[in-house]
This record gives sequence, structure tokens and C-alpha cells, in this order.
Amino acid sequence: MLVFAAVTVADEAPISDATQECLECHSEFHPAIVQDWQSSRHFRMTPLQAMAIDELKKRMSSVSMPNALQNHAVGCAECHTLRGDAHEDTFEHNGYEIHVIVSPDDCATCHEVEKNQFAKNLMAHAYKNLAKNPIYQDLQRTILGETKIKSDKVHFDAANDLTRADACYYCHGTKLTVSGWETRDTDAGELEFPVISGWPNQGVGRVNLDGSLGSCSACHTRHRFSIEMARKPYTCKECHMGPDVPAFKVYSVSKHGNIFSAMNSDWNFTAVPWTIGKDFSAPTCAACHMSLLVDDGGGVVNRRTHQMNDRLGWRIFGLVYAHPYPKEPDTTRIRNKDGLSLPTSFDSEPAKEYLIDSNEESARRDTMQATCMICHSTSWVKGFFTRLDNTIQTSNTLVRTATDLVSTAWKKGYAKGLGKNSSPFDEFIERRWSDAWLMYANNMRFVSAMAGGGDYGVFADGRYHLTNALLEMQSWLETRGMASPEKNK
Repeated sequence: MLVFAAVTVADEAPISDATQECLECHSEFHPAIVQDWQSSRHFRMTPLQAMAIDELKKRMSSVSMPNALQNHAVGCAECHTLRGDAHEDTFEHNGYEIHVIVSPDDCATCHEVEKNQFAKNLMAHAYKNLAKNPIYQDLQRTILGETKIKSDKVHFDAANDLTRADACYYCHGTKLTVSGWETRDTDAGELEFPVISGWPNQGVGRVNLDGSLGSCSACHTRHRFSIEMARKPYTCKECHMGPDVPAFKVYSVSKHGNIFSAMNSDWNFTAVPWTIGKDFSAPTCAACHMSLLVDDGGGVVNRRTHQMNDRLGWRIFGLVYAHPYPKEPDTTRIRNKDGLSLPTSFDSEPAKEYLIDSNEESARRDTMQATCMICHSTSWVKGFFTRLDNTIQTSNTLVRTATDLVSTAWKKGYAKGLGKNSSPFDEFIERRWSDAWLMYANNMRFVSAMAGGGDYGVFADGRYHLTNALLEMQSWLETRGMASPEKNK
């Protein structure tokens, strides 16, 4: 391995003439943006310096760099003029061809490995996995759709684009398109700008104007692009708060979250690599799922990854049943035994052809457990994962009971469902069924997976609410049976 000498980060790096021209206006018009960038590593280090850093300490993964970018700071022009021909929103601006949206393919100029890893991640395909899945489109319609009374019942029309962008697609990402051009009267005179539909958005699966997927700024917020921010759980909280994805609230009441809340002011969130026990004393989201971790002797515990499922064998939220992770990030290709784009059938049979096998599950669990073992004994870690396996099994069993109840409603004609080319989400018993897996089972699993304390797994959207939903569904069926005895024969 080629090892370089350590490089000292300067107070600032040389600034290109093009970026200097940007700053002359934007320092006045957008001073906070400029100040944020001046606090970044991009401002203080050239790409050539970054490539010369020792391998374990390196934050830039690309091994080559265009000559024109090597010897000055990564500034406005370096990001917003890259690959102009690839961007639909490229336009002439004060003598430069710039684009508004900086995409992962632009970031890949310096961070190629991270971009390629993220492209294999479910998050990168989050827009398509929601927008192109008929089952999820129907669930989305009954949550976000515009309502009216039709034949004495609540009817859901499709939600408009602005509602979708403000709701599910805030996190999943929107599809950006240039819908036209407009002339604005600015402090610098009349200037023409592209009108971008779906913007603003920084969702993890955003479809960009160069065709790339994702948004690096979802975690590394522009224009500082701070590794400290990406490592703190508040960043993940933006989309993983609950009640359907309760990761942050569970973490916040866990022992790990308790230690973070009490002690993190003394932690070093910018060190690369990140030393367990020295730089931090309890895991954050990034420590478990992404970061390059070493022990006190410098031995690598886990390599950095932007493919979050590298350490996850099971997918525990968002779908009817917990199931082994999909092999491919584009989950619209999955078909269960009933032909639906779901990783399991409604009666819980997994679509094994599309999911990782037990050997891959075991390998991913070993990778995750390597982090646990730095602080915990083998018996502790083994016992912890035994409980998680039990929670996955029992939560799936409870959801299967809920599915049996709603299936009875469909069979008896009390509700329509997919069998009658209707929605499985727009009647009371169907909504209680979706509550069972979309909310309550998820809470149970996250509490178990993240050691989040019993209350969230029981009374705060956990087992109590799931079993309550079962009793309500049963009562609903009994009431329908009494009201329509002929249907119960």
C-alpha cells in the first residue's frame, strides 16, 4: 500500500478566479452561504492535498483529479460548473455555464467510492421504490389524497405534486425536471433562470437533472458538508423520527442515546478514522451503519461504507413483514408469489429469489457485531441479537394475525381489497391492518434492534397498540357479521 505523509489543513486554500467572481456577488447577496462554505474543509484544502493524506485518514476516495481542479479550494465554480453538458438546468450566468443542482455524479469527481456505494443503497432508489410501486402508490393516495364524499363514503383522489413533495417525497426525494425559464429582476439586473419542478428537495432518492440518483446534502448539508453533522443522530432524525420509522426516538431513550446526550460535548466528531473509546464512547447512527471505525491500537473494526445495508441482514420497517434484505436496491423488480411488487406475500411467504440468503445475513450480522464487541462481551452481544430475532418472529406473527382478520373481511365481502380491484387501505379494518405493520410492529423491532427501552416497544406505539388493533379488527368483523348475517353463512 502506498502511504503518504500527513498533510496539515491550512486556514484556507487558494481560490480559483471563477469562484472569486462568484464570491464578489454572493458574499453580498447570500452571505450566510458563503460563511458556511468558509467553515468547510473544501475551503481549507485543495484536492491535491487531500489525495496525499494517509489512507486511513483520507476523506477523498478518488485517485485521480482533473488538473484544473487540483490546486485550489473546492468552491462555487468547482461544483456548479462541473459536467455542464450533463445537466438539464445548465444556463449562462454572468459569463459562466452553471447548473443549480449539484448531484452525486458531480461529487464523485472527488468522492467516487462513496458515490458508487450509495448508488447500491436502497436510499438512492427511494423515489422509484415509492413512486413506481402500485401498492405503495395506493397507500400514499389514501394518506395524502384529496378527499370528497362519493356514494356516501370518503373517496380519495390522487394527491397533487406539491402535497407529495411536502410529504412522503420530502425524504424519499422528488423527480426534478426543468419546466421552463423565467427572467427575474435581481439586484444584479435582469437575469434568466431555469424553473425546476420538484425543487427544492434534498431527499435521499432524488432524481437529478443529470439522471443521477440521490442527494449527498441529505446528510452532508450544504455548504459546509460537515462530517460532524453527518455523524450526529440529529441528521438522521430528519427522516427517521417515527412513528413509522421511530429510529431517533428509540435511540434517544436507549442507553447509547443516554450516553450521547450526557457526554457528546467531549467527543471528537471530526476525527478520521473514528476511534472507539477515544473519540466517542457510545455509538451513533453513523457509527453503527457507516463510519470507518478503529480500535485504540489503530486496528480497523469496520470500513467506511455509504451502502447502509452492508451491516444489515434484515429489513425491519416499511413493509407488511420484516424480511431478509433485498438483493438489489431497485425493489420495484421484486414479485411475490401473487405477482405483487412486495418482498413477501400477504400470508408472510418471502419472495426468496429477490432476497439475500442466510449466509449473507450471517456475514452482515458479523460485520455489525464487530462494532458491538469493542464495548460488550460475547454473551451480551449474543443475547442481544437472540432477543432481536425473537422480536422479528413475534412481530411477524402478530402482523399475520392482523392479515388473517382483514383477509376474512375481504373473503366475506365486508371490505373490498385487492381481490375486487379495490384499495386495501381505504376502509376502517384495512387502515387498522396497515397500522399494525406500518406503525406498531416497526416500533417493536426498532426498540429491540436499538436497545431502546421497553416502553416504546410496549405502550408507546408497540405491543399494546398492536394487540389493541387486533381486538378492534375482531370487533369490527363481529359487528359486520351481526349486521349482515346472510354474508356470514
